[in-house]
Amino acid sequence: MQELRVAVGAGNVLTSATDLIRYSADASPYHQVPRVVVLARNGDDVAAVFRYASRNGRRVVLRAAGTSLNGQAQGDDILLDVRRHFDHATVEEAGAILRSAPGVVLARANARLARYGRMLGPDPASAAAACVGGVVANNASGMTCGVHANSYRTVESLRVVLPSGTRIDTAAPDADRRLTEAEPELVARLLAIRDEIRADPQLVARIRTKFAIKNTNGYRLDAFLDGDTPAQLVRGLLVGSQGTLGFLEEITFRTVPSPRWASTAFLHFADLAAAASVVPALMGLGARAAELLDNLSLRAIRPMDGAPAWTRELGGDDAGLLVEFRAGDQAELDRFEDEARRLLDGVVLNGGFTRDARIAGGFWAVRKGLLTALGANRPPGTILLGEDVCVPPARVAEAAVALRDILARHRFDASVAGHASAGNLHFTMVFDPADPADVERYARCVEDVVALIVDRFDGSLKGEHGTGRNMAPFLEREWGPRLTELMRRVKRAFDPHGILGAGVLFTDDPRAHLRHLKALPAVHPLLDGCIECGFCEPVCPSRDLTTTPRQRIVLQREIARRGGSHAALESEYGYAAVDTCAADGSCATACPVGIDTGQVMKELRQARHGGAAGRLTPAIARNWATAERLARVLLRLARLTGDRPVRAMSLLGRKVLGANRVPEWLPATPGPAPAIAARRHRPAGTTAVYVPSCVNRIFGAPPGAPDPTTVTAALPALADRAGLALWTPPGLAGACCGTVWHSKGHRAAHAHAAGDLVRRLWDWSDGGRLPVVVDAASCTLGILREAPPVLDDGDRARHAALTVLDALTWARTDLLPKLTVSRRLAPAVLHPTCAMTHLGTAADLRAVADALAEDVIEPLTATCCGFAGDRGFLHRELTESATRAETAELAGITADAYLSGNRTCEIGLQHAGGHPYENALVALERATRPPEARNGAQP
Repeated sequence: MQELRVAVGAGNVLTSATDLIRYSADASPYHQVPRVVVLARNGDDVAAVFRYASRNGRRVVLRAAGTSLNGQAQGDDILLDVRRHFDHATVEEAGAILRSAPGVVLARANARLARYGRMLGPDPASAAAACVGGVVANNASGMTCGVHANSYRTVESLRVVLPSGTRIDTAAPDADRRLTEAEPELVARLLAIRDEIRADPQLVARIRTKFAIKNTNGYRLDAFLDGDTPAQLVRGLLVGSQGTLGFLEEITFRTVPSPRWASTAFLHFADLAAAASVVPALMGLGARAAELLDNLSLRAIRPMDGAPAWTRELGGDDAGLLVEFRAGDQAELDRFEDEARRLLDGVVLNGGFTRDARIAGGFWAVRKGLLTALGANRPPGTILLGEDVCVPPARVAEAAVALRDILARHRFDASVAGHASAGNLHFTMVFDPADPADVERYARCVEDVVALIVDRFDGSLKGEHGTGRNMAPFLEREWGPRLTELMRRVKRAFDPHGILGAGVLFTDDPRAHLRHLKALPAVHPLLDGCIECGFCEPVCPSRDLTTTPRQRIVLQREIARRGGSHAALESEYGYAAVDTCAADGSCATACPVGIDTGQVMKELRQARHGGAAGRLTPAIARNWATAERLARVLLRLARLTGDRPVRAMSLLGRKVLGANRVPEWLPATPGPAPAIAARRHRPAGTTAVYVPSCVNRIFGAPPGAPDPTTVTAALPALADRAGLALWTPPGLAGACCGTVWHSKGHRAAHAHAAGDLVRRLWDWSDGGRLPVVVDAASCTLGILREAPPVLDDGDRARHAALTVLDALTWARTDLLPKLTVSRRLAPAVLHPTCAMTHLGTAADLRAVADALAEDVIEPLTATCCGFAGDRGFLHRELTESATRAETAELAGITADAYLSGNRTCEIGLQHAGGHPYENALVALERATRPPEARNGAQP
């Protein structure tokens, strides 16, 4: 490995047990452990790895998001991570062009384009997690692009690294000359294949026919018909090459319009044939999408938020069709809807068109989560294999029924769904990889599916997922000997040493698809439904530091497979998985079936606590008022002595007692909070009760803030200006929602704090008559969601009678209509917290910011900051890593204010980015001060 470490830097060559195992799985049913993982920083690193592999007879697999359903992102030798350091893109020509590195998540690329009314052509269901490089490498298409707007049709040019290490930009004016000089043998072979194909009219016709429908099985041989020059041939062949011909260092797209208006319907039909048979006519009317779901699919998605109500009452063969029309104006939508209603009259059992974006978004969310929902329902120990085929769209109904019949004949209770608009059908098979008879049943079923699609429909064995390990043995079955040999010649021309993507597209083993199947032992009821799809990874704070939720589960399964025999793996799991998990629940919001890996990490933390911790933490929770006072004293001393001595003491304490017990002093730590002006008696006419969170009672204004105003002063001042009586009760000391204990797995301390707070809220709110306003989003979440499970019956009943509002929500609904902003800010930067995402209150933060700022900037890369209460004090590297992309996105932007709604998150954001983040209500208070109070006066 030394040669590799010298080439790319020792820190980018990963060989620990944890690193190798966490990269061993993708979204497919296959599992291979690499010998080494390399984090490529740039194209030079990729070229160096390629040259190293060629010299040493090694094999390389490229991996971006790892959302591949057929094993293209895993291998048993060198695995090259081309996501982490390839996450940048630029928009050009008013959104008409996007230049993207391969590690950009597709949904974030589209977010950059949305302001221009544009989007990328490909729109796979995995867009929230899949990276641009993988989408292009597989020529993934999705729900609306068909064959007219897929990657092959919309990629303008590529900057590539060839297996030899040669780097070529196909858009460069001298690309052909440079390519010919650097790779004369490659160019000669490609031109020879081009001429051979063009000289045979039957071959030309066959290739055109094969690509008239979706087809990602093998190479794009039509590149030899569509391109003339060497650079054009390279561009065409690299699209859909599944990482076997080179690395896509930069991709330039011609984007497509994203029509503003949409009308969407989730329609209910009597059976699969009835639903599929109307698809060609709907597409003829101008439908943009028509997604087919059979009965099993509907049963899988009906528990999900967003599923239509009619899915709650299904017959034995009911089917669904998700249809969408898009248009540039409402009148055009009216025409679409009228024609569609006439077409569907008497055929549809339930469902109608809606233009409500929220309802339509729910429909699309359940469709995109279908595969995960199906996987979550599989029996323990089994694996889910998702495949896709394509037939001529006019025959989609016939093919759907025939495919379902084959699956049933082999005793698979399998779903048939997919992009019926393009004739692209997806189906699933669940089987036990440890049972040889079950594996053989699966093998026989695949043989029959291949025969059906190839012989009866002359279709594609892979419509959009790429050949992959599951269909590599059947490549020649679809294409025939001559065309398959042409593909092999392409592979040998580009990659004479065979270093890239072994087994991904070509194999001489007819049973290759039955090897390296995953074993998924049960590890925890909350985790066992995971199919390792990776949808959780883009939102995970520790994604670039240690492990992601998917990888935490992969590691647990590997530990279970080995029966606790791998001490190093179990030892490394503590820091890599448990300690650096923010446990913020972001993974559950991204997971279509709501798997919360963080909850399991909290349980593991709880299991670590010894008897002393079990006795100490409830005592601290019972004496939280004393803890608050001590914290403020320490903060005041730190302000007097400066950061250096306090930081030195904290580092010494961490060294002696451990990093998980002693917080690290950060320069962004503010001074103590000022005293809160409470009133002993509730005033007449009180409209709400204000309960400042303990973090806002402890921490003062951020270093560098315009003035020392905190939210505990700002919110009462805003209420007074709005003419509302907001009561801050006495006796706040010690009141805590318990989130600090919940995140650490201290259940007894959490239960005490939550119960104590509920009883206080009950008294302060006059038995639930008055709403309670809380000024930290994580505390609002803690009260509403995390407290009930640990309450006794009496407190649970009190809790149910309370109305608890986040301060930002109350400000939007009750304060903003009654306030006058007298001084608007120029740009303001927002950071919606993960708690806001869970609560659905991010829009409230945006509304407050819109009211006080001319321009509001919300970074596209913003995710959970990773501070997670006090975890950022224990593991500052978690916040630094979690916010790195957000900090880079904000570089060069000077804002008047940096706004959020959670004090500890604001501390973490200031630590990572250097900007004084504060509660948006503090900025609102300044912006609404009367003119005579503006000059630094505080409320």
